[in-house]
Amino acid sequence: MSIELSRRLILTGAAGATLAGATRAVAAKKEEAFPPEAMHLDHALLGPDDGIALLARNENPYGPSESALRMVEYAGKKGAYYPGQANITLAEMIAERHGVDPQQIVITTGSGEALSAIAVLYGPKGPIVAPRLFWDTTALYAVRLGMADITRIPLTDDMGVDLAGIEAAVTKDTGLVQLCNPNNPTGLVSDAKTFKAAVKRMADKTTVLVDEAYMELADDPEGNTCVDLVKAGKDVIVSRTFSKIYGMAGLRIGYTISSEETAEKIRGTAMSWIAGTGLAAAIGAYNDHAFLDFSKSKIVEARQMVMDKTASLGMETLPSQTNFVYFKSGKPANEVQKVMENEKIIVRGQYMDYTDWTRVSMGKLEDVERFCNFLPEAVGA
Repeated sequence: MSIELSRRLILTGAAGATLAGATRAVAAKKEEAFPPEAMHLDHALLGPDDGIALLARNENPYGPSESALRMVEYAGKKGAYYPGQANITLAEMIAERHGVDPQQIVITTGSGEALSAIAVLYGPKGPIVAPRLFWDTTALYAVRLGMADITRIPLTDDMGVDLAGIEAAVTKDTGLVQLCNPNNPTGLVSDAKTFKAAVKRMADKTTVLVDEAYMELADDPEGNTCVDLVKAGKDVIVSRTFSKIYGMAGLRIGYTISSEETAEKIRGTAMSWIAGTGLAAAIGAYNDHAFLDFSKSKIVEARQMVMDKTASLGMETLPSQTNFVYFKSGKPANEVQKVMENEKIIVRGQYMDYTDWTRVSMGKLEDVERFCNFLPEAVGA
């Protein structure tokens, strides 16, 4: 296959495609048979086994897009070579969309690598102040290395991020403030005006990291993002990923947007080199708006299915703006997880001491339907 990597092709992506076209393409796509090299395996080499409804890891199973897959094929044929220009090209594309300089963009192997690097950079300076519930895996990476401590601020009564409490905990000795918006595992988006005002004030005292992994799934991404604070010169880092709406969790591409000075520090602390396949896929997918619209529509449809089901069962459910739903079933989350697993439906277990709150990801519609149909039995309703 010949692919011309002109700037025009890269920047337009599949902009000319229609949502209907993307819908037909994804609906018609069939799972490819395992290659001979994988036939001896007892389990699927990548992804879930046949018959498993994997609803635990916030993936988008409708991806990668065809535009990404074409670029993966191209990259595979160039696999003998280090990626070279691809990193620069992707950074230029991201910078152009957000109105920043390419030097303010750091591309990493998933946003997790950037977040881990940031924790290592800022953790030694003082405590990482964060909500009690947030995606803490990368902060805990620095904690395990003895390089950081986390000061957790309880959530509000309605499970929201207590911005006032977090701001009150920030001092001159704070190493970093880490926020996730929309938050994981709650799925909630903070009020934009309140959130940005608090981030702006805290950034006058210390660096504020805003993990926006799910921002493209929010109702108003442009209104809620903190990229404008970066552009205003505030000490803010925004992280994004291709693992969620782009459906590229297995290809491992993420990025940060910050000042050039901060970007250079993150770039110098990142711990790996990015595969050309991931970079190429991200280049192909970045401007494929038809696929993004299709994915968001399917995720929202699945989310509503879950919301309707939990409402019919009288369960407290948080109003998610992500590709997962956090609900209070009245049964221990680990017990729900185990019962679901027996039916080949995989959901998340308990977070911290939130004993009876369960998080379920939005997978393929048929898998979400299986979850909804079995939920009453799983909780004894």
